[in-house]
Amino acid sequence: MSVKTPSEKGSLSTKYKDDFNTPEDRKLIRKIDLRLKRFDPQIWLPTLTLFWGSVTVAQGSVTNKAGLFGIRFLLGAAEAGLFPGVIYVFSVYYRRHERSWRVAIFFGGAALAGAFGGILAWAIGNMEGVAGRRGWSWIFILEGVITLAFGLFAYFVVPTWSHKAKFLTPSERERLLARLDADSDAALVEKFQWKYVKQALTDHLVWGYAFLFHGFAFVLYSLSLFMPSIIAGLGYKSWQAQLMTVPPNTVASLSIWGTVWSSSRLNRRAHFIIGAALVAILGYIILLTTKTRKKAPILASRWLFGHKGVLTLYVQLARSDIGAIAGVLIYRPNLSAHRYRTPHIIAIGYLIFAILVTIYLQTYMSRENKRRDEVLATSEIEIPLSTPEQRQELGDREIRYRYVI
Repeated sequence: MSVKTPSEKGSLSTKYKDDFNTPEDRKLIRKIDLRLKRFDPQIWLPTLTLFWGSVTVAQGSVTNKAGLFGIRFLLGAAEAGLFPGVIYVFSVYYRRHERSWRVAIFFGGAALAGAFGGILAWAIGNMEGVAGRRGWSWIFILEGVITLAFGLFAYFVVPTWSHKAKFLTPSERERLLARLDADSDAALVEKFQWKYVKQALTDHLVWGYAFLFHGFAFVLYSLSLFMPSIIAGLGYKSWQAQLMTVPPNTVASLSIWGTVWSSSRLNRRAHFIIGAALVAILGYIILLTTKTRKKAPILASRWLFGHKGVLTLYVQLARSDIGAIAGVLIYRPNLSAHRYRTPHIIAIGYLIFAILVTIYLQTYMSRENKRRDEVLATSEIEIPLSTPEQRQELGDREIRYRYVI
């Protein structure tokens, strides 16, 4: 007996038969957007931001290598929880196809912050000698103070979990949970269980996404973190190097937002990921072949969107940070010959690796979607709809779950 398979925007519930795209729903989304776009959600996010700001201020007082290593370790600890935490909270307010644009705003904002950070670093750097401190010290102190101010303010405005959201009326909250229930198990109050840890750590798709992120993270972190040093090494002055990081970061933000808008309209992800990698490879080829430093380097933007649980996000981001470590080890002075030719070639290798992983994920998930369609279409008996609890237990293995590729 054929059973209609719901689309990504459709409902899996027998209680609701609409597509959750009514004027009422659009008003609800605007209300959630107003809350989530302005402030990082969840209680722990302001705490991490506050901790991040405190560590940044302390970094301005570092006087030796041991102190620097200790402070950078604490800074990494703050960063480790912030980014996956923000993305995970998005998942308990938005359906999958609504989530991508919000995540893009977040990541694009991070890139745009890099652009403004370059201008701010250039301006604060002129405080060299004020109160007996170096200019770089004032950069960390003042930017850390700004972060502390936002962290304290965020305690009074962040929303909580969707099932307890106080900025929604009871009817809006019920509607929100119904929308989430129709799309995934995000509406459920999920308790920690070790079996979910095992499922995430033994899922080849989780590791596939992690390696995909790893491939792009090498390029992202190595080029963005070392860009001022690389530009200064090309003969530009320090203040020029800071200002010249602004255009690439600005273009990266626009690229992220434009790419996600296009991918959402076409409901495609893998094609844009591969396309971004190819553009980045082209940029590195230009860097390798240019003969004059007057040619501006190209910084390719990146986009990737996952759909597993919070542990999956941590696994993926942890793996990506390993890419950052690799970038730090490769973009170093003893490999700077011929305008960093060797590191650039290694970066191209990482991007090719990311393309191959993307093709693997796209192929597997496409075949799995078709297999599940065939099972539902050819089943001799009607396959009942899974309960929310069953969908939470099965996750993406549920027969009506469809991967977004």
